[in-house]
Amino acid sequence: MKRLLCAALAAALVLPLFAFAGCGGKEAPHDRYQIDAEYRDGVLAAEMRFTFYNDTGESLGTLEFNLFGNAYREDSVYSPVSPSLTAAAYYAGESFGSMTVSDVSPCKSWEVCGADENILRVELAESVSAGERAEITVSYTLTLAKVSHRTGITEHAVNLGNFYPILCVYEEGAFYECEYYSDGDPFYSECADYAVTLRTDGEYTVASSGRILSAERDGRDTVYEMELSGARDFALVLGKEFSVAQGESGGVQVMYYYYDDDSPQERLELIEDCLGYFSETFGDYAYPTYSAVQTGFCVGGMEYPALTMIGDRLAGAERDYVIVHETAHQWWYAAVGNNQLEDAWLDEGLAEYSAALYYEARPGYGVTMESRVRAAENAYKALYGVHEQIFGTADTSMDKKLGEYLSEYSYVVIAYDKGFLLFDALRSAAGDKKFFAGLKRYYEEKSGKIASQEDLAESFRRAGLRAEGVIASFVDGTAVI
Repeated sequence: MKRLLCAALAAALVLPLFAFAGCGGKEAPHDRYQIDAEYRDGVLAAEMRFTFYNDTGESLGTLEFNLFGNAYREDSVYSPVSPSLTAAAYYAGESFGSMTVSDVSPCKSWEVCGADENILRVELAESVSAGERAEITVSYTLTLAKVSHRTGITEHAVNLGNFYPILCVYEEGAFYECEYYSDGDPFYSECADYAVTLRTDGEYTVASSGRILSAERDGRDTVYEMELSGARDFALVLGKEFSVAQGESGGVQVMYYYYDDDSPQERLELIEDCLGYFSETFGDYAYPTYSAVQTGFCVGGMEYPALTMIGDRLAGAERDYVIVHETAHQWWYAAVGNNQLEDAWLDEGLAEYSAALYYEARPGYGVTMESRVRAAENAYKALYGVHEQIFGTADTSMDKKLGEYLSEYSYVVIAYDKGFLLFDALRSAAGDKKFFAGLKRYYEEKSGKIASQEDLAESFRRAGLRAEGVIASFVDGTAVI
């Protein structure tokens, strides 16, 4: 996700049917989500057929799924929106939503549990051995709040991010449960394959993470068939006011959905150009399509595989910067995954630095690397000084879990600005040749997988830079900036 104000700037449809590897490539089978949904008047009723491929090396008798839609219910423990953004997000006043599971089959039992009714736990009818598959069907209803956020009814569109139960990552003998903290992006997932069918009012235009295979009228409705392979998650945006500018970048179909933009062709060309720059700089983009969608969002934007939400309150250079930053997330988050609850800097810091690299390569925009470094340093030093003054010491470690940061501002400075400075320090130490070689290797080796700071250090080591000490000092807070 991109914060509303970028420090740097404040200071200064159907494709041919061919297979794409997606973020996971073709090396191993994926889980599969087959979702049949109908959207009516703020309610999504759906049936999800989930095929689990057990690659854990263990026999499993239980599966756990994150129910992110339940974060919007009235009695939630963790609010999905921070207090500072509540008024902007809830534009029509207080509003609530929920994700209600009505049935799971076949299974021995199921329950909604977790710290905040955020987990669906399913005891399978039979245990699944390593290398084997199991299939269950989950029937559920997602009721949307009126909120300009990832999942909700905005003033001009309907955002369907995180709209289905998604399997928790299995690690160290347990499923990792994601609490929905308001600071940052509280998501952590493996790549999977998706087949999504959506029936809705024919007046809606649908922007999708997946390639739209068909959009057939059925009376007053339109039925959309979509697919996406090797993706970390899947999102949709529905709108009755959308115009669509379409283009192409390196064989990728590019779409810009908008309802309030006087220069949509310029925006499309920016999207095409930064998609091409990142592909050339880091490695090929993973999917057959890419959509940037103007919609209601109380902060700058939000990334999903092959789809980016761009807040409709943004304009001019600020909107352009958010588009570039969120597009960089197609490499750092969508393809190369990480635990965003505990290692937020790993994708946010790198996406922020990647955006600065793009502007460095395009000097016509007037955003220099020097100004970006200076802005990040100033933000970091200001936070450090305030913490020292109030607490007598400053904890600038980067391995905090979301919810452990002292404030939303603290999260932004540590994950974005200090993360940015970490990558600038690596570039300064390595020189451009080794730095870019390390990032290309990191993308190539970890695309479709979950990455850690050790993986990042190893990629740079193989490119000729011993980076583990620099990375560790930034992460543990001992680096002097």
